[in-house]
Amino acid sequence: MWRRVVRRLGAHERVVAVSIATALVMTGQGVVGPVLPVYARQFGVSVAAVGVTVGAFGLARLLLNVPLGSLSDRWGRRFLLVGGPAVVAVSMVGAGLAAGIISLTVWRFVSGAGSAMYMTGALVYLIDISTLSNRARLIGFNQGALLFGQSLGPGIGGLLAQWWGLRAPFFFIAVATAVASLYSYFRLEETLPARPPRDHGDQPEKDRSRLRRVLGSRTFLAVALANFAVFLTRATTRNTLMPLVGIDVFGLSLGEIGAMLTAMALVNLALLPAASWVADHHGRVRTIVPSMVMTALALGALGLAGDTTAFLMGAGLLALATSVAGPAPAAFAADAVAPEIRGFSLGLFRTAGDLGLLAGPPLLGMVADIWGFQWAFGVNAGIVALAVAIFAVAVRPGRGAR
Repeated sequence: MWRRVVRRLGAHERVVAVSIATALVMTGQGVVGPVLPVYARQFGVSVAAVGVTVGAFGLARLLLNVPLGSLSDRWGRRFLLVGGPAVVAVSMVGAGLAAGIISLTVWRFVSGAGSAMYMTGALVYLIDISTLSNRARLIGFNQGALLFGQSLGPGIGGLLAQWWGLRAPFFFIAVATAVASLYSYFRLEETLPARPPRDHGDQPEKDRSRLRRVLGSRTFLAVALANFAVFLTRATTRNTLMPLVGIDVFGLSLGEIGAMLTAMALVNLALLPAASWVADHHGRVRTIVPSMVMTALALGALGLAGDTTAFLMGAGLLALATSVAGPAPAAFAADAVAPEIRGFSLGLFRTAGDLGLLAGPPLLGMVADIWGFQWAFGVNAGIVALAVAIFAVAVRPGRGAR
């Protein structure tokens, strides 16, 4: 199926160019994943301080997605596509040369800013060059590159650290992202429609007007809430609760946990083309709603799992459920807003997802500490169920939702 997708995208060189740059940027992010906590600990700090350093990356994305999306509506998409990887490259050199935990944390924040620049720019760029009939597939192709980079990166990072020391992966990322910046500069033209010069003196009022327009869209708010629930599940259940339950409750080894998570990622990657095709041909709503219902059921199954077999079956159901929607939420969000506020709106959409990434693990981790893992899975399932119920009501037939 991937071969057919590539052939059909042959006329869309810009999609392939964006996806190559995405693979380079995400490989770089994956490289640092297994190395950063160990690297931070060498400065003699607590685990909590390491957590602050790791979290600085996500905090930057959370704070900057919307402002950067707004800038893409004013200054263009190439500003983000070229500047984002360049900022990451500089930050990685700084992190590799860091002399203490404070400077390392600052450079991680800068790296998060660069990531927010590129990923927001890439999403808006792909939507600019897509149509309603192929939007999900173009976004899905880029998501495939993202998953490929994330999967490839950790292995490279571990080997680089083992062969040349803990600082080596940071310099490797700097080179990879600098290449991505140059590649974007030479291969990607601007897609922001040309507009007459305007006075930006009243820009704060224009931004407030944009925010009112977006917050006044019931369908956009509903899909943003769905995105929050999806990212919360990814960060909390898949990346936090499942490894802990697998080890503490069912006695799985780290290798077995890694194999399970890798298998889940491969299911997502394998089903991405089909999910993208369904979203384009049968509608975004018909993929988002079943996916989220299945996700809630899978979370319930994980919470009720009484043995290893049931736990692994729940993991498989969750992988299948999260694969069904694919790029449909992002495509739906783009469909729901006017082109002139596309960057601003999609920045807000990404912020909802990043808020789920940041809020989920500590909040549901607290639930697990107080009431146990079953309750944590149950609360996660409840959040997903509530989000899909609100989404289904907001986009019911007659509201123009596709």
